[in-house]
Amino acid sequence: MTELVGKRIVVLCGGVGAAKLLQGLVKVVAPNSVTAIVNTGDDLSLHGLHICPDIDTVIYTLGNEINPDTGWGLRDEGWRAMDMLAMYGGIDWFRLGDRDIGTHLFRTQRLSEGATLSEVTREIAAKWGVGVNVIPMSNDPVRTIVTTVRGEDLNFQDYFVRLAHDVEIASIKFQGHETAHPAPELISEILEANIILVAPSNPLVSIAPILSIAGIRDALQKRRKDVIAISGIIGGKALKGPAGRLLNELGYEASAAAVAEIYKDIAGTFVIDDVDKHERMRIQELGLNCIITDTVMTNSTKAADLCRTTFEEIAG
Repeated sequence: MTELVGKRIVVLCGGVGAAKLLQGLVKVVAPNSVTAIVNTGDDLSLHGLHICPDIDTVIYTLGNEINPDTGWGLRDEGWRAMDMLAMYGGIDWFRLGDRDIGTHLFRTQRLSEGATLSEVTREIAAKWGVGVNVIPMSNDPVRTIVTTVRGEDLNFQDYFVRLAHDVEIASIKFQGHETAHPAPELISEILEANIILVAPSNPLVSIAPILSIAGIRDALQKRRKDVIAISGIIGGKALKGPAGRLLNELGYEASAAAVAEIYKDIAGTFVIDDVDKHERMRIQELGLNCIITDTVMTNSTKAADLCRTTFEEIAG
């Protein structure tokens, strides 16, 4: 698309949905014109390692080594380290493949040497040949904590992986966000971008942690007319993960319009799937432009089509 040559695009990212969108986006625009701002609220420390699930999913996907069956981890992975850990009775509910462990060992080493998470992320992305500028939302620790209806506080990965998100949630908080600063180049990337996309990630636990950090929401509000959010809810549910149920548990409707309501202060345009076209008027009444198209990204070609359609609509 010649009209996008030289344009800078920022994408707010969290996990598998964002990784799929980026995989399609780099078929439409030059990778070096894209900056991915990635959620780190679900990072964790385990076995002495600093693990960044969303960052790694984005990098592995763009490096064409993501496990196609799971959407996380590496293809053709081995599990001998986990098998040995299980034999000892160690913590093995968070599965780390043998090659994937190498990434976490390197990240932990570099952080212990004084590197920032931004610097380490750049180094890892370069080793995978990723042309997209991948940056964490912050170099400071922010942790997503979910509180169950029984009053138990859970680290996000305890909730999502260990308990298979099979408990009812009463609230979500982002521990540390009050003192966290955006990654150094993050605000300028938003303010100088031509287009800002909010990926079809979970709005409550993937995008909300990014928005919780001081300065980021304000920067997006300044650029609102250039922000395009893509709904991760299709036909009243998420294609993957607990987004639909979380919306209900926290008092929202599980619908594209409800997600639009969440984003209405930062986005000028909202993209919904064809099956939700009946929600168009509700979304427009929120003050958003509404684009209707096929948003199901079953492969990178479909993801690229979604990006092309979105760009053509806003250009037209």
